[in-house]
Amino acid sequence: MKFYGLTLNLKDDPEAIASYKEYHRKVWPEVERSLRQVGIRRIRTFLHGRRLFMYMETDDDCDLDRALVRYLDDPRATEWEDLMRERFQERLPDSKPGQWWLPMEPVYDLEHAP
Repeated sequence: MKFYGLTLNLKDDPEAIASYKEYHRKVWPEVERSLRQVGIRRIRTFLHGRRLFMYMETDDDCDLDRALVRYLDDPRATEWEDLMRERFQERLPDSKPGQWWLPMEPVYDLEHAP
């Protein structure tokens, strides 16, 4: 398994944040199916204020960049991602053009501690 930590902000709007949470209580089945089909096995998101953190696990042979391109081949996944970006998400100031989720550096893993 490979793992990733990614982050971005949600828009500074309590109603939008509440709506974002509601969407994620009922993620569209096509989106979840498409994520699994490209090798993404687990996604967990955490929210503090408006800072969102996503933990993701993939198959060992998954190339995340290619997987995300294949994921967006599904029109429903593209619709979901467009909705999330337009209505709820906000790039961080140090994001590169076109980059939404910023990768985070792994620092500690209890599983592999001495």
